[in-house]
Amino acid sequence: MLKNKIIVVTGASSGIGEETARQAKNAGARVIAVDINPPKIDVDHFLQVDLGSKDSLDALLAALPSNIDGLANIAGLPPTKSVESVMKVNLVGLKYLTLGLIPKLSDGASIVNLASLAGLGWADSLAEIKASESLDFDNVNAFCDRHQIKGARSYFFSKEAVIAWTIQNRWTWRERGIRINSVSPGPVQTPIFQDFIDTLGVRAAEDMLTMDRPGRVEDIAPVVVFLLSDAAGWIRGSNIPVDGGMYSHILAGKSGL
Repeated sequence: MLKNKIIVVTGASSGIGEETARQAKNAGARVIAVDINPPKIDVDHFLQVDLGSKDSLDALLAALPSNIDGLANIAGLPPTKSVESVMKVNLVGLKYLTLGLIPKLSDGASIVNLASLAGLGWADSLAEIKASESLDFDNVNAFCDRHQIKGARSYFFSKEAVIAWTIQNRWTWRERGIRINSVSPGPVQTPIFQDFIDTLGVRAAEDMLTMDRPGRVEDIAPVVVFLLSDAAGWIRGSNIPVDGGMYSHILAGKSGL
């Protein structure tokens, strides 16, 4: 499915990123793993980077080749981390890396952003999302203070903004055949799973009872790999929930179904 394609996977040292890198490699890709920690699986190349640092990202962009076929933006921090760190890694760094890589992407390349079920209420945050278009590494704290983004709200907002940004850029690079989509997992058993339980508490426990089980990385990675492939060539600007039906459950409740 990805034979001979060069695929960059961020967050490749654990969780969904690790499984995406593994499955992309198995699908025939040459995988460039990007993370702050070295990967534990076989990849073609590893580049160490702090995705919350502009200087580190600039070094990464300089080191990456000029014929990349796919970018999987999987790296992310949980809501237990500081507001500044979450916003820098999950939103500012993701956008900075993606935009910086556009000149190095091959025609027909695919960008896949890992969003979250936590971001599916993005339409209710449009004012803040539009204001975040001016966000950079230097004004994160001021922005969050101005818009009352505190605690776990930083995680929810970062994912809302990623979904909206994905939709906005559905046709931005269409003349080169470059497409962008996102995947929104529900609760997934990864190394940061407990962080979500600790943050969301009773709400998360209730969600677990509603679902048949938490997700597994093996549930999410195949969807990312598919979106990276040529088979997904006419899927553009879409956000795909992969959550055991949780989003449909929420919509059904809101709609009285």
